[in-house]
Formats: sequence, C-alpha cells, structure tokens
Amino acid sequence: MTTTVWTTMTDIILQYLGLWPTAFFTIVALMVVAYKVVCGMFFSADDFVPIKRQPLHLVNMTEELRSYNGSDSEKPLLMAINGKIYDVSTSKMFYGPGGSYAMFAGRDASRALAQLSFKPEDFNGSLEGLNDAQLEILQDWEYKFMDKYARMGQLVPKKTSTENKAEDKSV
Repeated sequence: MTTTVWTTMTDIILQYLGLWPTAFFTIVALMVVAYKVVCGMFFSADDFVPIKRQPLHLVNMTEELRSYNGSDSEKPLLMAINGKIYDVSTSKMFYGPGGSYAMFAGRDASRALAQLSFKPEDFNGSLEGLNDAQLEILQDWEYKFMDKYARMGQLVPKKTSTENKAEDKSV
C-alpha cells in the first residue's frame, strides 16, 4: 500500500511539475528552512511586552508636555491631538530627536496636523479659524493615532485667576 502511494505521488510530481521527486523535496525543504530563518530575524509577538504607564493629566501643556519631547530618554515621547495625549514612543525614528516629525513631540500638534503644516507658529493646539476640511483632516489624524498609539491622558486647560476665584467662593 505504502509503495503504491509513493509511486503514485512521485509520478504525479514528475508529470505535473517536471521535477524528479528528490529535486521537488529538496526545494520544499529549502523553502521551509528559508522561511524559518527569515521569521527568526524578527521579534515574535510573544517577545513584545508592552510597558504599562500611568495616565497623565497635564495642566500646563506648554511646560509639562514639552518635557516629553524625547530630550530625556527616561520619559516617554508624547504628543497631543485635540487635547488627548498619545504615547508615540514606539515610533522614535519619526518623533524622537532627529526624526522627521520630531517637532510634533512634546506638543499639542492639532492645528499643525489639521493644516498639514510644519510651521512653528502652528504648534499651538488652537482650532480657531480652521475650516471644515481641515477639521476633517484632524479627525483622520486622531483616528490614526487612536488605532496606533496608547492614549496616555488628557490636557487639562489651565484655569484662569477668575475661574480659580469662582471655584474658591463655591467651596
């Protein structure tokens, strides 16, 4: 029985592929080895252990968020869009020092992303004066960041002295 299966299989390989069975099985073995070698060059999903970080609530975005721009290797790379803070540390080659988008790190880049701008004056987080198309572009960026990066917290607007006085009176 086994010999008939073997001869039938070798005849089929020779007939359809035009290869001797030894050549066919050598090619298959080399393909398996090549696959294993190439897969071994990359990290497996089991090797990746995500870093658990505490959520951040930054009050003074110009000072506190700026300290997360990659200048301190102990701190994560953070970036804000629409007041939401994302950890972009997994893309250090883009957002880290010397990266092509390093100017976005440590800032609220909402306006710059909406306008597709690299101008320093657009890194202020203000959405005033943006048209519907620009707000839609910003929404697309926000969806991309939600899918790709961990959300680390929220920018909390700094209270003005009037708001602080009103809050103190109500307590």
